[in-house]
Amino acid sequence: MNRFDRIFVVVLDSVGTGAMPDAADYGDAGTDTLGHIASTVGLKIPNLAKLGIGNLRPLATVPPAPAPMGYRAILRERSPAKDTLTGHWEMMGILTTKPFKTFTDTGFPPELIAELERRTGRKCIGNKAASGTEILEELAPEEIATGHMIVYTSADSVLQICGNEETFGLEELYRCCAIARELTMRDEWRVGRVIARPYVGRKPGEFKRTANRHDYALPPTGVTAMDVMKQAGLDVIAVGKINDIFDGHGVTRAMKSKSSVQGMEQTIQIADEAFRGLCYVNLVDFDALWGHRRDPVGYAGELERFDEKLGQLLPKLGGRDLLILTADHGNDPTHTGTDHTREKVPFLAWSPAMTGGGQLPEQDSFGVIGATMLENFGLPMPEGAIGTSLLHLMP
Repeated sequence: MNRFDRIFVVVLDSVGTGAMPDAADYGDAGTDTLGHIASTVGLKIPNLAKLGIGNLRPLATVPPAPAPMGYRAILRERSPAKDTLTGHWEMMGILTTKPFKTFTDTGFPPELIAELERRTGRKCIGNKAASGTEILEELAPEEIATGHMIVYTSADSVLQICGNEETFGLEELYRCCAIARELTMRDEWRVGRVIARPYVGRKPGEFKRTANRHDYALPPTGVTAMDVMKQAGLDVIAVGKINDIFDGHGVTRAMKSKSSVQGMEQTIQIADEAFRGLCYVNLVDFDALWGHRRDPVGYAGELERFDEKLGQLLPKLGGRDLLILTADHGNDPTHTGTDHTREKVPFLAWSPAMTGGGQLPEQDSFGVIGATMLENFGLPMPEGAIGTSLLHLMP
């Protein structure tokens, strides 16, 4: 019989815990998302502290807990990347050997833009890396007046298209994004995600992105731990961006979140439900609102809001539940530029049923998460999957 009936995996998107050995190859030497926020701003995160975040490695303003709950480890990413899709896919057993394309410095190639214009019948404007809110202030009036299509990217492997819900139309935006996804399946243009970014408002100062965002992700390149669980009849509940990240594969139920706080509120509600399997949660605001914008104060506040919600989740977990907290990459808000940072990530695991606790050896793959879940439910690892279960190390 399996030890746990319910496993909650909560991804604190971009909460890295120190540079990977090869971080210099990515321009990220010395980065440390969690450490630099703790030392420059300060953190009050008592619930994460109880789970041993301050015992995992030294953290200014977060002293080690005298008797931390559960088990903890640092995970290294084996895939040669630092993006959202690669990090989440590796958690579920997929090793990505060919990184996704980014167009941060150059914009998209003229050939891609020309083909996108031809296929959609709309002129593209923008074609650069930009903040989503700033590009609306700059180009939304032109888009509203002309029907042109705002195309932009970021430091991530994405092609994003903005459209006003009233003048451009939501279905038309989705149509254009579906065409962009088809085009960017080509190797030379292969981005991880195409994102529809609808907004409302008619003039600068009034523009506001809506919750009708839709991500067109690549399907996973192999069978994931989620697929195995779904095929075995277990629940796989996706909260936040998880359904988009896996293009719906291996998911039995999906819930979108408007914010990380709402994502935690949804998770707290799910903890009151009777299910058997996985609740997989992505909390994106750490990354999207604060990491990319290089705002350590805002990032610290988001961590403290998460910690408050964590304090509401923990009492709802029983002896047949396992909670795993982790991250998918770093995004050090004290670093230069706006890109993700190549970092190790934390692994904090706790259940009221655990009889022990302590620090586990540093692991060489995020895939330990999927492997641990599959061993718990007595299921086989997919062919070619990476990761070694930690279940036997956490009595």
